[in-house]
Amino acid sequence: MTSQTLITPDPALDSAMRPRGIPSTLGRVLREPRVWLGLIGILTLIVTAAFAPWLAPHGPNDQDLLHTLLPPMWAEGGTSDYPLGTDSLGQCILSRLIYSAQVVALVGLLAPLGAALVGVPMAILSGYIGGRVDWLIMRAVDIWMSFPAVVLALVLMVALSPGLTNVILAIIVVDWTRFCRVLRSEVMVLRRRNYIAAAQLTGATHLQVILRDIAPGLMPQLLTLLSIEMGVSIIAEAILSFVGVSMEPSIPTWGMMIADGLKSVFSAPWGLIAPVICMTVTVLACTLLGDGLRQTLDPRLLERVRG
Repeated sequence: MTSQTLITPDPALDSAMRPRGIPSTLGRVLREPRVWLGLIGILTLIVTAAFAPWLAPHGPNDQDLLHTLLPPMWAEGGTSDYPLGTDSLGQCILSRLIYSAQVVALVGLLAPLGAALVGVPMAILSGYIGGRVDWLIMRAVDIWMSFPAVVLALVLMVALSPGLTNVILAIIVVDWTRFCRVLRSEVMVLRRRNYIAAAQLTGATHLQVILRDIAPGLMPQLLTLLSIEMGVSIIAEAILSFVGVSMEPSIPTWGMMIADGLKSVFSAPWGLIAPVICMTVTVLACTLLGDGLRQTLDPRLLERVRG
């Protein structure tokens, strides 16, 4: 009686939770405006980073000490040679914004992927195996998350040396727990689905169940987490560069530009406003993409809409 109940499909939940075909899912995703807005913002960032040497009117560290704190070209005293003005060292603000996109794009893409590579296997082990393995992993996650994320990242960067690789590594070490905790709950829900029980009764090994049923079921939540984590990583890097422990001084970043702009915020506010706007728009694009993916891929939300 118990086995019959386990393998009988539940049309309300089990069908909604089972991974669906790629064409229908992709079509539903591409019809969501938030996904398009997020993708446009992220692709703009990537293209800007890739073609920075051709887009920037000046080098990122070129100084013109005769033209410091110039306003944007549309303001009185501005010039078209420096479309967004110059900072206190006579460096082109627009050029530094464009070159900063290289660091932002690399951190925003690589750090979430690295955190997922660590957190996803731990989540699957914890949620699928359960028992002592689950208890040990979750206690490690609880202890790790008890440290303030920013403080832990700062400590790691002080122990390491400034550089892109170390920044990405520090963010991975801090944020893998986010993937583990969220996806563990999803794995625990998936392993109770009827089609998982049916696969086990037909003789499928644990590895086969994980690869064929658990992993595809995690993809909607994973894609959403990756999109949101992109914005989190960008903010984390900006905080680290704001306090001067992220990149070398010769490599511009938005956080470094914000720190420099604060020094002359009352006499030349555009040096602070420009990087803040760029960061806000980029993080908003990541948030819109994550929210759009969640609305179109989460089976529970889809079932609620159908109901």
